[in-house]
Amino acid sequence: MKAEAPLLRCRGLGKRFGGVRALEGVGFELDRGEVLALAGDNGAGKSTLIKIISGVYRPDEGEILYDGVPLHFDNPRAARDAGIETIYQDLALADNLDVGANVFLGREPEARFLGLLPRIDRKRMRAAAHQVLETLEIDIPPSKLTEPVRNLSGGQRQAVAIGRAIFWKARLLIMDEPTAALGVPEQRKVRELVHRLRQQGVAIIFISHNLQDILAVADRILVLRRGRKVGELSRAEATGDEIVRLMVGG
Repeated sequence: MKAEAPLLRCRGLGKRFGGVRALEGVGFELDRGEVLALAGDNGAGKSTLIKIISGVYRPDEGEILYDGVPLHFDNPRAARDAGIETIYQDLALADNLDVGANVFLGREPEARFLGLLPRIDRKRMRAAAHQVLETLEIDIPPSKLTEPVRNLSGGQRQAVAIGRAIFWKARLLIMDEPTAALGVPEQRKVRELVHRLRQQGVAIIFISHNLQDILAVADRILVLRRGRKVGELSRAEATGDEIVRLMVGG
């Protein structure tokens, strides 16, 4: 018996777009400090599911309990305020700004110049960014913190997006294809980062087409096909062949 209720509990989620049923009767649970991987081919319903959880869509059917309380978000900002952060493939970073400015993007702190004129406190933003990256054991040289993030590697940019979510107290982190377009060494670093987040008690929904990544980081794998849940496997019983079989319906 579990000592506490799941952080997230989804029951019978359904979503229609006109005559198309994108999601039907999907349910699962997610504990604190657990990594749940979503697997499925294009059109399986993965994006619809995470957009419901992150406040982009409202479900037509079913319910979501977050920390035991029914969840009704009207927009993604409300989800973020509750501690649910989503990192999409494009990372939503401002390439022309430095690391600190990206961590605080849209929530910039102000300082008073000569005690009178308000201005953005860039020193505070960079110090906070350095601290959160250090906490996550992310190795970005201090000199890089003052450069535009366009100068960072793909893995470092992914780390900045994750650091931003953690700085703003994410309790549930949704990662959409976090290793796409990364080289093998950087994919390994992202996996290590997922493990560290798990150790800090952050719950993670990990969406990927890369079965190697899924098997390396997930505690459980939820498989979707044509908008329906067709399987849920523990890491101990999951194999690449079994995941593919569920995905394609063989």
